[in-house]
Amino acid sequence: MRYRHYKGGVYELVCEVVLEADRTPVMVYRGEDGRIWVRPKAVFFETVEFGGAQVPRFALMSAAALP
Repeated sequence: MRYRHYKGGVYELVCEVVLEADRTPVMVYRGEDGRIWVRPKAVFFETVEFGGAQVPRFALMSAAALP
């Protein structure tokens, strides 16, 4: 699945894992440049304020919107 970051980047969700130290669910995702990133699940799916509106940090892209 591909997600668009609220600042514009497109990322592929690789998988969900569990951080061993405290059992936090973590999302693993890959940028268009191939770099791998991790972010707590709660943060990945939270909303943020951008341009005066609440928007998802990462929004699932529809099949029609995929490059």
